[in-house]
Amino acid sequence: MSECARLKLALVIPTLCEAENIARVLGMVRAALDPLEIDYEIIVVDDDSPDGTSEVVSRIAAEDERVRLIVRTGERGLSGAVLDGWRATDAPVLGVMDADLQHPPELLRELYAAIAEGRDLAIGSRYTPGGGLGGWHPLRKLLSAAAVWATLPLQRRKLRARDPMSGFFLVRRAAVNQIEFQRAGFKLLLEILVRARLGTMQEVPFVFGSRYRGASKANFKVAWDYGKLLARLYAWKVGLGRSRAVSANLGN
Repeated sequence: MSECARLKLALVIPTLCEAENIARVLGMVRAALDPLEIDYEIIVVDDDSPDGTSEVVSRIAAEDERVRLIVRTGERGLSGAVLDGWRATDAPVLGVMDADLQHPPELLRELYAAIAEGRDLAIGSRYTPGGGLGGWHPLRKLLSAAAVWATLPLQRRKLRARDPMSGFFLVRRAAVNQIEFQRAGFKLLLEILVRARLGTMQEVPFVFGSRYRGASKANFKVAWDYGKLLARLYAWKVGLGRSRAVSANLGN
């Protein structure tokens, strides 16, 4: 790997009632990252889970200083949890993955390699050739495809991701620093694709796995928050286009 390979990685794992999964996930993440011989930390951001998730993480953190725990009270939501975790570290490479093993930890090696080779963003992608949605119901696949289609006008042509809805990715801090992202909802990657300072991007295929244990967090609120994010990003893009037009007119 290049000089970039020595950049520290901070991987955020948001949790809500993942006591049955988190120990296994942390073990698999460490097993995936240790062979890379890089400096890394795993930041578990727990939304005050009542099932003992934070206690499990605390025990592991006491034995491994690379594991950190942040417990949030009075706020819930994946995007906000990820942003709070990123703010708690100075690592130049930032990442996020789920705590339910639907994201294969071993893919972290390929994602980090893409960053080490100079990419600004590396996405674990279900829609890139070689990836897949696993055993999803056909209706859920259709809804997912429609959600992706709705993002196409928002994305930049030369940096158009096939899976802008992924919750499994690494990004350079320099690309997202000092940008105020929406804290509500679950689709932080889409906003990064639209608003971050990205020059290069790579998608790495994976097949979405089955939840190991526990219940899915998908519900009507997730869909509602996604709709609000789309509306905000379309408004932002239209406003940006207008401001550029005004600037061009002033320059003539």
